[in-house]
Amino acid sequence: MPLSTAKRALILIAALVCIAAAAGIYLYYRARRPMPGPAPASAANAAGGGAAIPSVSSVLGELPPGAPGVGYIDVAALRKLQNSPLAAMLGLAGASPTSDKDYADFVRATGFDYTRDLDKAAIAFWLDTAQPASDNPDVDRVVTIADGRFDQAKIKAYALRTGKLVTHGSQSIYDVPGNPPTAFEFLSPTRILLASGKNAVNLLGPYTRRPRDPAVQALIDRVGAAPLFAVARTDNLPPTFYDYFRSYAQLGQMARTVQGITLAGEPDVSDLRLDLDAECDSMTHALEMSTLLEGLRMVGSMALSDPKTRAEMTREQAALLTALLSQARISHQDRWVRLTLDLTPSVLGEKVSSSKQ
Repeated sequence: MPLSTAKRALILIAALVCIAAAAGIYLYYRARRPMPGPAPASAANAAGGGAAIPSVSSVLGELPPGAPGVGYIDVAALRKLQNSPLAAMLGLAGASPTSDKDYADFVRATGFDYTRDLDKAAIAFWLDTAQPASDNPDVDRVVTIADGRFDQAKIKAYALRTGKLVTHGSQSIYDVPGNPPTAFEFLSPTRILLASGKNAVNLLGPYTRRPRDPAVQALIDRVGAAPLFAVARTDNLPPTFYDYFRSYAQLGQMARTVQGITLAGEPDVSDLRLDLDAECDSMTHALEMSTLLEGLRMVGSMALSDPKTRAEMTREQAALLTALLSQARISHQDRWVRLTLDLTPSVLGEKVSSSKQ
């Protein structure tokens, strides 16, 4: 198997959580929960009866505490929702992704198929900095921990095809070369720890046990009940990050006011509710951002009505974008701005159907 495929397979668990990051950072509050203010305690009270938000799985406790971004997915819970669009998109319902030859080869070699064997996973990630990777080991750094069922003998043999075993004290770490390098170790028969990035072996710890960054922990506390979420602190991004907005000055100005983002999803048997929240540095900026987003949605709808624009897309792509623009709900309260989407089978019809074939 080519090295690129092996590397991709070995960090598959991390990729599952990164699905959320591809769309943004999800925030979940129960279906009828009003948008909370800054204090997590008031959010819990709003959920009814002052009940506390359930604590997140212990897998988060094994992650390095200094990461500015954290994600989590409860695959076991999603696997039970056979009619959920999200379960279908992840291959947890209907046809297995083993129809992909490379992945099928990986499953045969390792005995591990995430659709049946992965239960929970959490990821810590570091945002790009202005320093080049040669000067800063945090660039492209990702650490993932997962619970599930693992055939250790097969997985170790698979890693040793291209990698090597490294011993650090009592740790037995498997180092797999690639771009970026990947390393992993088994913490128990049902728990694995993986790292990707420069000096991947050194990323696996042992970590100094200390409290997580309070700003990141506050974001986690807001979404801890969700089976799928990710959070990121964004108040210390390098100036180069905002270069992406050079052609959109107003968007760049608004982006600089965002202190943190949270994104979470809660699926049921028929749809998936996604809430993306941004915490601004002031109530004024939150209002300005919500107004700007409403304006951009109108512009997007007008662009999609142009036959020339639609001609550049497939019919399914145009239908999906039209549905998302029409159904997205934008709101704000205090310093928070929220974008809500209900991804129903009618919105994701083509995508969900294809995943079940």
